[in-house]
Amino acid sequence: MSSANTANGSQSDWKPAANPWLIAIVVTLAAFMEVLDTTIVNVALPHIAGTMSASYDEATWTLTSYLVANGIVLPISGFLGRLLGRKRYFLVCIVAFTVCSFLCGIATDLWQLIIFRILQGFFGGGLQPNQQSIILDTFPPEQRGRAFSISAVAIVVAPVLGPTLGGWITDNFSWRWVFLLNVPVGVLTTLAVMQLVEDPPWKKTGDTKVSIDYIGITLIAIGLGCLQVMLDRGEDDDWFSSNFIRLFAVLAVAGIVGATMWLLYTRKPVVDLRCLKDRNFALGCLTIGAFATVLYGSAVLVPQLAQQQLGYTAMLAGLVLSPGAVLITLEIPIISKLMPYVQTRFLVAAGFALLACALAYSHLLVPDIDYATLVKMRSAQSLAIGFLFVPITTLAYLTVPPRLNDDASALFTMFRNVAGSIGISLSTALIRERTQARMAHLSEHMSTLSQNYNDAVQRSAQTIAEMTGVPFAQALQTATGRMYTTFISQSTILAYVDVFAILAVFCALCIPMTLFFSPAKAAGGAGGH
Repeated sequence: MSSANTANGSQSDWKPAANPWLIAIVVTLAAFMEVLDTTIVNVALPHIAGTMSASYDEATWTLTSYLVANGIVLPISGFLGRLLGRKRYFLVCIVAFTVCSFLCGIATDLWQLIIFRILQGFFGGGLQPNQQSIILDTFPPEQRGRAFSISAVAIVVAPVLGPTLGGWITDNFSWRWVFLLNVPVGVLTTLAVMQLVEDPPWKKTGDTKVSIDYIGITLIAIGLGCLQVMLDRGEDDDWFSSNFIRLFAVLAVAGIVGATMWLLYTRKPVVDLRCLKDRNFALGCLTIGAFATVLYGSAVLVPQLAQQQLGYTAMLAGLVLSPGAVLITLEIPIISKLMPYVQTRFLVAAGFALLACALAYSHLLVPDIDYATLVKMRSAQSLAIGFLFVPITTLAYLTVPPRLNDDASALFTMFRNVAGSIGISLSTALIRERTQARMAHLSEHMSTLSQNYNDAVQRSAQTIAEMTGVPFAQALQTATGRMYTTFISQSTILAYVDVFAILAVFCALCIPMTLFFSPAKAAGGAGGH
């Protein structure tokens, strides 16, 4: 009890020597760089495949390898911080991530690029949890809401800006600059962290020996690594019809279940799952997971729709998302100002309600939708997203003991990233499934037995024959082909409407869960604490 009191006392008395807001900006810049790399590479894959003389499918392993390594490190980053010292580990991650980014940029073979991406993901995985842990220890509880608003720029805005920035760099320079861009940012961030960031007294290393939980680390690596491979490759390999995907699904389940059992019962686990005994934190992990599922899923669907159905370039498709990113950046400070006056859980509930409405608004999708309307739809979703990240993060850490901040940050980030991967995979899989379902439904109207179909084809053929002067029989074939193209387009657009509706219902179902959080405001304690 005395040691606990000492720790709590030292926490309340300790303050960093540097300006806390400057520290928050610096550590968030490192996290921004890492999160940006999860999406900025996507649009460069065709160019990478061409340069490396590889197929597009082979080039996608540059994404899969990064996500796998990243996913494995996330939950054990708290342990690595205790082992090396948090500031030292954070600096190692930034320096190694920067070096690996440079090596990715100069790689000459695909196998080299994949290896460097694995290392980049491995070291990048420690940046987000450590960034949040540093913010938690740097700011007192009453200021965390505003501090997390800076963090939100990295977590929410970076994935949205990634495709736009990646498309612009790839179109105007070379895909290699997607990686080389990290080098000057990494150097500046390293120097700033060395100068500004410091470990608080209760995070100093050297007094106690940190034991290494080899079994826990192995089970986590198997479970989360196989899960990321399954999620990233599932759509390309037709999910569970593939023996490869089935094998990785079994290994993922075995690894995750085994890791959970081991971490709960071993004396010195690599990550302390007792964080999840805290009601606010457990609810926060579930809520941030739901939020990430919708955020990443919708962020993939909108540019995919723009590129594949509307013929947009990668950069133009990214520009559909960019106004929403700007809107989030402007909105987050306003939400932070509201948090001291409104119960934070009500803001989260309002966010999910608004997001459900914004996703339902997407039922206005049509095959010839214009750019402005598409931007409005995405901006409406972004407006709701601004209500969620900062309030959820604030509530999650509301009652977590300071000694568990590192493990809590690692678990919280893991829930968000894994849920984001699930959201992307489910969204793309649902588009495929709903397209097939819509085609099956509409095909009954594409029959020569349908008078409406016959009349439409005849009218189209007559118009083509009159305008081009080709024989009517040839014009009839052309008209039938155009009708089939319209049929595919209509089915696909209806599939997007269906998936947005499913996401809207999912958001609506999340609203009751938010009411189980403590009735707290950002500047106060938990109401029933």
